[in-house]
Amino acid sequence: MIDTLKTLCALNGVSGNEAEVREYIVARAGKASDDVAIDNMGNVIVSKRGKKTPEKKIMLCAHMDEVGVVCTSITDEGYLKFAMSGSVDRRVVVGKTVEFGKNRALGLIGCKAIHLSKGKDIEKAPDVEDMYIDVGAGNREEAEKLVAVGDTGAFDGSVVEFGDGFIKAKAIDDRFGCAVLLDLIESELPVDCTFSFNVQEEVGLRGAYTSAYRSAPDIALVVEATTAADIPSVPESKKICKLGCGAVIPFMDGGTIYDRELVGILNGLADKNGILRQTKNVIAGATDAAAVQRSRAGVKTAGIAAPVRNLHSPSCVAKISDLEEVLKLARLFLAAQ
Repeated sequence: MIDTLKTLCALNGVSGNEAEVREYIVARAGKASDDVAIDNMGNVIVSKRGKKTPEKKIMLCAHMDEVGVVCTSITDEGYLKFAMSGSVDRRVVVGKTVEFGKNRALGLIGCKAIHLSKGKDIEKAPDVEDMYIDVGAGNREEAEKLVAVGDTGAFDGSVVEFGDGFIKAKAIDDRFGCAVLLDLIESELPVDCTFSFNVQEEVGLRGAYTSAYRSAPDIALVVEATTAADIPSVPESKKICKLGCGAVIPFMDGGTIYDRELVGILNGLADKNGILRQTKNVIAGATDAAAVQRSRAGVKTAGIAAPVRNLHSPSCVAKISDLEEVLKLARLFLAAQ
C-alpha cells in the first residue's frame, strides 16, 4: 500500500484535471474487480463481489484530486498570473515549483524580493495577486507555447521517507485514501462493495454528489487524510490529532455529523483488535462525507483518516504506522458488515 501511495503522489491531478490519476486507478482496478465505470464528472466507480452480499449496500470513498494552481492570465513579459485551486496556504508557496500539463512544463512561484519590501509588507504573506509564476519565457508568445490560460499546475513534491518511519509527499490528501481502496480491491473481500474514486473534492466536494447518487449506498466509509497540528507552537487543546497515535475516527467535522452507530463500530473494532485510534478534538474542515451523507434519501456515513502535517502543501508529512492502522481498520469494518 505504501508503494502504491508513493506512485499515486508522484502523479499530477489538480481538481478538474485528474486524468493521470484516473488512468492509473482504472488500469489497476480493472484487473481485480467486476466492473469499472467512469461517470460524466470523471469519478471512477468500481464494483467487486465479495464472499457474501450484505443486507445493506456498502460504498467506500476517496478523492483523486489535489490542491494546486490554475493559470488565469499571461503577462506581456511571459509571466503567469494564477489563482489557487483548492485551499492552499499562500505563506508556503513562494519559491515552490509547479508542473503544468502532460509535458510537465516547469514554473517557479515568486513575488517581489524582500530587498524591495518595506514595513508591514515584510511581516505578512504576499497576496496571490502579487505573486507570479516564472516559466522561463521571455514574452507572452513563448509562455503560451508552454502553458495556456486555464491550465492547472501541480506542486513538484518529491516523495521521501525520512526519520523514524515518516513519509513526505504532495497530495497525500487524498492519494492515501485511493491507495487504501486499491489495496482492498486487489484483495479478497468479505462482502460485495462499491468503491468510488471522486473528483473535485478540494473545490467543493463536487464529484461525490454524483458518484453517491449513482451508487445509491446505504452505508458509506470515507477514507481521508486529515489535519494534524502536533507542532510546538500549537497548544495541546488545538493540536486536532497527532502523528504516531493511529487512525483518526472523527465524530464530527465542519460538514458532517458522522453516524453514531458506525463510529461506535469503528471504535470498538479498533479497541478489540489492538489498533491505535484517536479522534479530532477540533471541529473543522469537511470531506466528501458531507456530500455522500446527503445523497438521495440519506446515507449512513462514517470516516477514517490518517493524521497529516502540512496538509494542502507541497510537503505533507505522515507516519507510515498510522497509514497502516487505517488500512487494517478499513478491512475490519468490511468484515463486520
